[in-house]
Amino acid sequence: MKRFSGLLSAATLAVGLALASAPAMAQQQQPAPPKVKQSSPAAIAYAKEILALKNVATMYAGAVPGIVEKTKTGLLQQYLNYQKDLDEVAVIVAKNMAGREKEIGEGMAQIYASEFTEQELKDLVAFYKSPLGQKLLTSEPKAITDSLNYMQQWAQQFGVIVAAQFKAEMKKRGKDI
Repeated sequence: MKRFSGLLSAATLAVGLALASAPAMAQQQQPAPPKVKQSSPAAIAYAKEILALKNVATMYAGAVPGIVEKTKTGLLQQYLNYQKDLDEVAVIVAKNMAGREKEIGEGMAQIYASEFTEQELKDLVAFYKSPLGQKLLTSEPKAITDSLNYMQQWAQQFGVIVAAQFKAEMKKRGKDI
C-alpha cells in the first residue's frame, strides 16, 4: 500500500533540492550531520515503527541512485571527455553505496524520538494501528494531494483577479497594461 504517496511530491522536492546540490557538495568538505537530542532505544524503536506504518521509506528509496546520477551528470559537465569512464564509475559507486539511504530512516527516527516522548510515540503507534489511524494512513495522502491541487487552482483563479485589479488601477493612472 502506498500510504505516503500523496506526500511524495513534497518529499520529492526535498530530495530534489538535496540532489541538486550533490555535485557541488561532492567537491566540498562533508558537513557534520545535524545534532539531534539522544533518545531512549525504546523511543527510537517506536519512532521507527511509526515511520514504517507511514511507509516513509518510499520518500527516500531512490536517494542513493539519484545522488549518484546527479553527481555523475555534474561531473560530465566539467569532464565531457570522461563520459565512458564516468558512466562505468557511476555503476561502481552506486553498488558501493547501495543501502546507504537507510541512514535517512535512522536519522528520521532519531528526530521523531527527540520531538516526542516515549509515551507519546507509543500512543501514536497504538493510534496508527487503530481503525481510525489506519483510515488516516490510507486517506490522508489523497486529502493532502486534493488540497494541494485545490490551492493551485485557487491561486490561478485569484491571480487572474489580482491581475485585473492591477489593470484597473493602472487604467485610473492613464496607463494601459
